[in-house]
Amino acid sequence: MAPTLVPPRRSVPEPALEWDDGEFTAKSSRGAVMSTVFMRRLSRWQAESERENLGDLYLAACQEAPDLFPLGREEFIRQLVDEDGGEPEFDMMVASDPSLVGCVYGYRADRGSPWWEAFDGVPSEISELTAARQVFVITTLLVAPHRRRQQVATKLQRQLLARSRAGLYLTLIDPGNSPARAAFQSWGWTKAGQLTPTDGSHPREAWTSTG
Repeated sequence: MAPTLVPPRRSVPEPALEWDDGEFTAKSSRGAVMSTVFMRRLSRWQAESERENLGDLYLAACQEAPDLFPLGREEFIRQLVDEDGGEPEFDMMVASDPSLVGCVYGYRADRGSPWWEAFDGVPSEISELTAARQVFVITTLLVAPHRRRQQVATKLQRQLLARSRAGLYLTLIDPGNSPARAAFQSWGWTKAGQLTPTDGSHPREAWTSTG
């Protein structure tokens, strides 16, 4: 399962953003225009055609926080193309300026689906939330280092969720990834508990949202 990474939260004003049909213009706190970022959806097949660019984005992100990225570049691409891309209702949003600067993707993983078999039991608090709902799991969120703190991650996850009809959204966060925790909390997500992988790796925090 690919990790979740979001831009670190800093004690600086967030830039203002102007939206126009799938793009936004980032501005500094003083109103200076920075540049335009374009957003678009990729199908499974389009994501496969962008595999090398997505691999480069992953590599750029992991250079600043290698401990949060357990996969190598080629393994990340293989998992995206051969595994994640084939899951039910796989969906991806990317951001470009025009080079690829961010992406977020996930898929449906209702209770009883193979995704849950990767964990050693499901705590009651998570079981109650997911038992009778359609669940969409965000597996990966990446932003290029030079585009962090410009709300690219915020807009990517918002657009992805807006496209889904699921009743519950879920993502897993490494306990040591405090920037991710702070970001998802600021987006209205709440910690529902934790899930322990069957491969012996440490537990992950499960965060949920109803959109």
